[in-house]
Amino acid sequence: MIQFDSIGLGPQIMDAISKLGFVTPTPVQEKVIPFVLESSRDLIALAQTGTGKTAAFGLPILEKVDKAKNVQALILAPTRELCIQISKDMLSYAKYRPEINIVPVYGGAKIETQISELRRGAQIVVGTPGRLNDMLRRKYLDVSSIQWLVLDEADEMLTMGFREELESILRTTPENKQTLLFSATMPESLKDNFMKNPEEIVLGKRNAGNVNIEHQMYMVKAPDRYLALKRIVDSAPHIYGIVFCRTRNETKEIAEKLIKDGYSCDALHGELTQVQRDHVMKRFRDKHLKLLIATDVAARGLDVNDLTHVINYNLPDDVEVYTHRSGRTGRAGKAGIAVAIVNTREQRKIDMIERSMKISFKKSLVPGGREICQTRLFELIRKVEEVELKNDEIDSFIEPIIKQLSGIERDELIKRFVSVEFNQFLEYYRNAKDINATSRGADSGRGRDRGRDSGRGRDSGRGRDSSRGRDSGNRRDSGRGRDAGRAAGSGRDSSRSRSFEKTGPRDETRKRAPRSESAPNKRKPVASEEEYSRLYMNAGRKDGFGVVDLIGVVKEKTRTRNIEIGKVDVMDKLTFFEVRKSDEKLVLSSMKDVTVENREIRVEIAEEKGSAKAKPRSKKPTDARSSVKRSSSKGSEKGSYAAKKRSVKKGSDIV
Repeated sequence: MIQFDSIGLGPQIMDAISKLGFVTPTPVQEKVIPFVLESSRDLIALAQTGTGKTAAFGLPILEKVDKAKNVQALILAPTRELCIQISKDMLSYAKYRPEINIVPVYGGAKIETQISELRRGAQIVVGTPGRLNDMLRRKYLDVSSIQWLVLDEADEMLTMGFREELESILRTTPENKQTLLFSATMPESLKDNFMKNPEEIVLGKRNAGNVNIEHQMYMVKAPDRYLALKRIVDSAPHIYGIVFCRTRNETKEIAEKLIKDGYSCDALHGELTQVQRDHVMKRFRDKHLKLLIATDVAARGLDVNDLTHVINYNLPDDVEVYTHRSGRTGRAGKAGIAVAIVNTREQRKIDMIERSMKISFKKSLVPGGREICQTRLFELIRKVEEVELKNDEIDSFIEPIIKQLSGIERDELIKRFVSVEFNQFLEYYRNAKDINATSRGADSGRGRDRGRDSGRGRDSGRGRDSSRGRDSGNRRDSGRGRDAGRAAGSGRDSSRSRSFEKTGPRDETRKRAPRSESAPNKRKPVASEEEYSRLYMNAGRKDGFGVVDLIGVVKEKTRTRNIEIGKVDVMDKLTFFEVRKSDEKLVLSSMKDVTVENREIRVEIAEEKGSAKAKPRSKKPTDARSSVKRSSSKGSEKGSYAAKKRSVKKGSDIV
């Protein structure tokens, strides 16, 4: 087996990584390091997260970079967390090369400090696309003579909508650079657009899952999703994992419920400040928290070791997203578990993931009360067996303790001892119902199931769950409201990734969307033009925004369920919808300064093209449909909508 001392690295780098405990390279390091040391050809390396990709490109670059104070290597990462992590790793590898200056450049931090660092001279710059573009525009950064360009998590950068930023950065780099592209999955378009005759190194099967991960599927009815989550967690005493939700609101809601029910967890989402985010992540990395409840956007770039579980509270719409989620466990040769909690209409999503990733889901049953109690009981006994005895400190208390307990028989004493910790589980899961759903037919198309799914709040779980009436009532598990569709503003470009939308799985959202998007709401007939106002919202189908998302956001922000929404037309980059004229002012005022997944959402009066009845509300362009259409071609451009401006700017927010 090859070792680092025979791979071609110099003594300074070897001394640094030896003190870090590096002895044997991982498969990706074994193939990439010699290639970069010996060749100037472009490279595509497909490998799962957690396989040592940073060292694979970082070590040979550090070996070859010289002392000149110009930027020789540019490393791009999709998120500031990954940017910071790469910089820290590179600094540790360069411990005995003090002349090498490595500067991280990312948003969310003072730009003045980063400018100052760049002015001092840096051989290696690690950055996020947005901040790097800013530095290039201001001419604080010169990459015209770089020798290496590294795109780490390249597919994630495209998924997040950074294509234009990447192209802008690439235009400022020299033709003769070596481009190194690393990713867990690879859209084929990247090779054509960013590479010149690249060498390909594929670890495992292309776009396949990590073989160290066991994929488990639990099928329940949508109102029982939260109960299933709690039972799965209770049945895994050593769990240390991430629970992925679709939206920020769902993330906050699930975290609040779990905390209320006594679980050690916290939420990670787009509303947190950087200080709050760092605090949550420190507690999670220090294992003061057992669970992190997060959205995909907020969790991108996180580097956390030893995760035992990744739980999909809702399945994502893209196979690549599931690949990245599950790849956060089972790292460095360790085993991991990826859990999917699905309802009875999501079997087709499971089938697509299995085909695409060449994996197989283990169909598991949500554990019942007796199973959970048994697991927790024997976990308690294991702790008793392994507890460290501090005899010097406890000996002085033993004699009075024995005297006080002397009247209790041995077997009775054991029962009492166990019951101190165990009674809470016995009480909580007493008479717990079976929440497993075994077939699609049990939940297919019947009105009462759909009604339950839409949040009437019937949750028949037993025990201490004080919020059981709200567990189904507040969640949008069945595809109702804001939590059903993909998070608005996620920046995902469905044309570049394999999406379930292409094959049309019949989950709740997709099943009802055609009816709602192309015809009036059948339960509430649309009134005449004199009774209804037509509005538009600057989010549409390509943003992952659908009818259910619209209804959820409007009803949440207006804080009333009495808002009647008439005909809804979901278009690529915007959505037209009707509300009663009596509700017009309430909706418009409530939707000011609204953000969804860090994207500013605007709602305005829509004026029909050529309509004599249309009454301009302002001096801004009266054809909302055409003005937004002009901007849709820039849908992947990073930027923001000004909350107080009434004109539609080009681009859409990318987190």
